[in-house]
Amino acid sequence: MLQILLWRDEVREPGGLGPSAPVTDRELHLAELLLCELTGVEMQQLEDEYGHTLEQLVAAKVAAEIMRSEVPELPTPQPAVDLMAALEQSVQAARRTRQYAGPARPPQWKPSI
Repeated sequence: MLQILLWRDEVREPGGLGPSAPVTDRELHLAELLLCELTGVEMQQLEDEYGHTLEQLVAAKVAAEIMRSEVPELPTPQPAVDLMAALEQSVQAARRTRQYAGPARPPQWKPSI
């Protein structure tokens, strides 16, 4: 993605972006040799694996949309459960079972001497 810089404050000095070690003559020669060798590459021989995979993904999504349009309509959702009412019922049921079991005895206090 390309973006045009419009304001002077958006442009920075390169500063320390370059290599900190000096570049030798041998490295420059190897870089030139590499560039000379790469110019002989035929673009038709290269395969775009990413583009091919992306095309397959788009085709699968299109097929899924076609299949999704053929799916019968989903049933209407049921109303949500009132959680507060369910909690109150649960508490009342717990109190009723506790009443049948008898009152709980408070713990007896013993002085520690």
